[in-house]
Amino acid sequence: MNGDESASESAEPATPVTPRTYLFALTDGGGTVPPELGVARRLVERGHRVTVLADESLEDQVRSTGAMFVPCRWSPAEAFRDYELRTPTSLAKGIADYMFTGPAPAQARDTTAALDAIRPDLAVTSSFALGAMIAAEAHGCPFDVLLPNSYPLPATGMPPFGSGMSPAHGPLGRLRDETMTALGARMIDRYALEKVNAVRADYGLGPVAHMWDQIHHARRQLVLTSSAFDFPATLPHNARYVGPILDDPAWAAGDEWVAPAGDQPLVLVSMSSTFQNQVDCLQRVVDALGSLPVRGVVTTGPTVPADALRAPANVTVVDSAPHREVLRQASLVVTHGGHGTVIKALAAGVPLVILHHGRDQADNAARVTARGAGVAVSRNAPAKRIARGVTTVLGTDDYRHAAEALGREIRHDAAGTALLGELEALIPATGRANPFMP
Repeated sequence: MNGDESASESAEPATPVTPRTYLFALTDGGGTVPPELGVARRLVERGHRVTVLADESLEDQVRSTGAMFVPCRWSPAEAFRDYELRTPTSLAKGIADYMFTGPAPAQARDTTAALDAIRPDLAVTSSFALGAMIAAEAHGCPFDVLLPNSYPLPATGMPPFGSGMSPAHGPLGRLRDETMTALGARMIDRYALEKVNAVRADYGLGPVAHMWDQIHHARRQLVLTSSAFDFPATLPHNARYVGPILDDPAWAAGDEWVAPAGDQPLVLVSMSSTFQNQVDCLQRVVDALGSLPVRGVVTTGPTVPADALRAPANVTVVDSAPHREVLRQASLVVTHGGHGTVIKALAAGVPLVILHHGRDQADNAARVTARGAGVAVSRNAPAKRIARGVTTVLGTDDYRHAAEALGREIRHDAAGTALLGELEALIPATGRANPFMP
């Protein structure tokens, strides 16, 4: 828990006397897009003026929230092929170059222009949009950072990000976490720190000691998950758990959904909004379900065509389906472990089988298995091993009961007021929201 948890819980979204102005600077992170745009949508619904600076590929999704859209120029030409990076060093360099420092100069330029034109009360950025944070800081505009997953930055008591570990116990365990976290931070700093500080210097800002410090400069780090899902840790003073956004991604939306005929358990399979080289894994999951007395529904998403998979008679493969509707009838979710899919399954009280691929997915699997709400299976497991995982979870009510218990807390946090309370609590003791306000 962070030291200001009580402040987060007490933050109430008061009805604004006059609408405020918000500028969002978002990166296209696949699964991060629906929760981040869900934040923008909630502000629009409250009557605020919201402009979203983002890649042209997100224009329709942005406009569907009611926000104004401004195209950016910082998106790379090709998708990040992180699944091809086999060592921690190559992964750290790839993440630094592709996600953090490569786009930062263009992010800073575009955000500066938007700040000048819009004069927002608050800037809200994706966690990868370091250039947008730098531009806001240089303009004296307060900014919040959206973290649509478990808390990913180094924090006392939190296992190292990406490790898939549970919290450490005892001196040796704490030493393990401290050592691995420090090594990870040094690797990121090695490839990113000098470039981040170069952009800061271009905007008249002094250097930061570590790359993560740029995120720590935020007014708020808004963690878009439930504290009940995350592991307990001592977070920075400006970090707040504000509950998850349970909106379906645009590609999973649709009309009323009709389940396949039959009374066997319904199993939803969903693996990533972005390409993670998951086709072979998906096929083995389909083969596993084909050997079991279940009804399988596989949504392949926007990057894998449905006809890429061979499906037996008891498995339906589609490009998309409204996950909210499917989960109402599902007995199990099989997934890569992305936070969006995991948190929505748990919110629906549905246990999981997780074949984590990378990114934060092993961490999500660790949180699910620690709470007894599912099992983890290797993404390289053969169909028979995947089938055993499915049978294990479906074969006892314990996993469902654990998912339902955790789901009650997740739904409570998702329906709470902490998110809007934090975003609308802009007026400091001086009575001025920021230097742009008269």
